Amino acid sequence: MDTVFVMATTVPDDETRVPRAQWVIAEPVIAAIAARAAVGVPGVVRLEPGLTGLASQMARSVRQRIKGLAPAPAEGVSITVDHSVVPSNLRASIDMVASGRDQAGAVGRAVQREVTRAVADATGLVPQSVVVSIMDIDLDRTGAW
Repeated sequence: MDTVFVMATTVPDDETRVPRAQWVIAEPVIAAIAARAAVGVPGVVRLEPGLTGLASQMARSVRQRIKGLAPAPAEGVSITVDHSVVPSNLRASIDMVASGRDQAGAVGRAVQREVTRAVADATGLVPQSVVVSIMDIDLDRTGAW
């Protein structure tokens, strides 16, 4: 049986701090939202999964294909959630390749902003941090090579 890790959070009412709503969102869903947002940023060539990311993505993809589902791309994105606080503490990590035509630091900051916005818009939770690791710069995209 597959284990599915989910994010459950209770959102306190802004005035009374009394819990008013609860929902559950699977971490791979949040990862797919973050991945789509990141690759939409100009200067991002692709997301770059590490060895662990490749293995988990492959297993997830196989499970989804067996069930007849189209896998949402989330390689290169890691989501961690701390459920010990209300609302849950969400952190995202993005591994990417930047275009050589753009300043890598500026692209990384744009990815942080866009991922934060997209995850907050889609889930109602604002990530506490979005860590962007630029794994490579694609110099072929500069015309210099």
